[in-house]
Amino acid sequence: MRFLDSLSWPVLAFVTIFLGLAPFVPEPHVWEKLKMLAAGELTQAIDIFDFLMHGAPFVLLGLKGVREVRKAQSGE
Repeated sequence: MRFLDSLSWPVLAFVTIFLGLAPFVPEPHVWEKLKMLAAGELTQAIDIFDFLMHGAPFVLLGLKGVREVRKAQSGE
């Protein structure tokens, strides 16, 4: 958990916006990969790797948010 605590909110937000959503045109990669996943077309290894790389910042942002809420509720 120290890793999540060491990440600053501004840096994590910057990485999520720019790495998680890049390229912005014609549509963000993570959105394209989510559509492929929903259609059952996310089968190639490069697409899965790409999805994980572009999705990781969103996961970290969510985990940090959950961690902060739990810390606030427990009074740390």
